[in-house]
Amino acid sequence: MWNQARKLQKNRTVKYGIPMLLLVVGGSFGLREFTQIRYDAQKMKKKLDPALEARVNTKKQSAILQDEYEKLKDLDLDGWKNIRGPRPWEDSKEYQEEQRAPLNKGT
Repeated sequence: MWNQARKLQKNRTVKYGIPMLLLVVGGSFGLREFTQIRYDAQKMKKKLDPALEARVNTKKQSAILQDEYEKLKDLDLDGWKNIRGPRPWEDSKEYQEEQRAPLNKGT
């Protein structure tokens, strides 16, 4: 009995082949489970909240665009000035106040 066990331990097929086959076959089953989790997560992501889905509904889309157009129509888009953000070494609040001071005096 122990003799046969020692022979099997020395056999290259038992030593290297069977673990390799177990790894390949077991890996394919493991990958199937992981990919199934991936696809299930994608399905969950695609489901929209009912309130959001009502807003994004394609039948009502033109009405939403008209509302946004009415909001933008009243804004003055030509009278703006670009204000540079602070550099990492500058104090942000102090620099922004310096930038806004001339603008506030003008209005």
